[in-house]
Amino acid sequence: MTRFLPFILRNALRSKRRTILTVLSIVVSMFLFCTMRTVLTSFDQSLEMADAARLVTRNRTSLTVFLPLAYKGRLAQIPGVSAVSFGTWFGGIYIDERHFFSQFAVDPDGYLEMYSEYLLTPQEKEAFRRERTACIVGEKLAAKYGFKIGDRIPLKGTIFPGNWDLTVRGIARARTANLDTNFLLFSWEYINQRLGNFGQVGWYVVKLADPNRAGDLSRTIDATFANSAAETKTETEKAFQLGFITMLGNIRAVIYAVGTAIVIAIMLVSMNTMMMAARERTREVAILKAVGFTDRTILVLVLTESLLISLTGGILGTVLARVVYDVSGFTGGGFFPTFVVTGGTMGQATGIAVVMGLLSGAIPAWNASRLKVVDALRHVG
Repeated sequence: MTRFLPFILRNALRSKRRTILTVLSIVVSMFLFCTMRTVLTSFDQSLEMADAARLVTRNRTSLTVFLPLAYKGRLAQIPGVSAVSFGTWFGGIYIDERHFFSQFAVDPDGYLEMYSEYLLTPQEKEAFRRERTACIVGEKLAAKYGFKIGDRIPLKGTIFPGNWDLTVRGIARARTANLDTNFLLFSWEYINQRLGNFGQVGWYVVKLADPNRAGDLSRTIDATFANSAAETKTETEKAFQLGFITMLGNIRAVIYAVGTAIVIAIMLVSMNTMMMAARERTREVAILKAVGFTDRTILVLVLTESLLISLTGGILGTVLARVVYDVSGFTGGGFFPTFVVTGGTMGQATGIAVVMGLLSGAIPAWNASRLKVVDALRHVG
């Protein structure tokens, strides 16, 4: 079949404008597919990195309702709990609303030890504990904005109004590539003192001595604070993160539905292109058969041409997605933990392009192979 490749290429490029537009449509569809698939893999990676030995305790009413700081001591006394820390969503504005990234006011004493998967030097940890206005930024966030040790970061509060000035005292590095480092941490004591002994936190992180007791301890914690002014809901870290995703609705089903619709639409465009091309070459097919080309050879030639066009668009689309998101460092404004087009996603997109090429060329190839020479030579148009 390789000896027919120049012939196939000439046929594919006979109408350059039509072929280029078809390839571009496939490029766009595969780019969109890679984007939507990467949204799902980004969420999945964040769930995979959740520590089974950590529970999250929040207010039963809503994540936006605070819990008393006094709960920390009571949580630490529960048998099976090895450590307790806490955090609060800050939600400040850096420069303007377009420069969004995650910001948390955290326990300066225990939070960094609770998340040991992020690497910091002893000097960085000590500076964070000692200075009320010290902050730690993740390495990806630091790279995006050019933050360096000693830089000042001004934030305009939304949940906590006012201007908040922070100084970078540490840059957190991830142990593994899948960890999110698009965040900023600063001491909860800054909020507590500035608001006059605020005394409330967003959620508690509970470290378990035995991860296998997560279910029992979750029920014990919630029973401890039952019928109180601030009842709790305790769940695994994975379930807690999944709660954020489910707030978007059934995003997985929506993405699959949109992706399927795009692929089907582009496949119909490709099929129409191949049928037009085959119809224009009806007399040529008859001549090829007259000089000895078999029905099987004709079928393979047309099918290979369709496959070549689709595969070209598929490869270009997947490579474009990989390059664009790798170069731009896209994180969706900090919403996605990591946004990397994986090899698996590229393989799926390429596989879809192959199937699309085979399906779009199947009918034209079959019709061409079954064409009778006499009927084909009478064809006009």
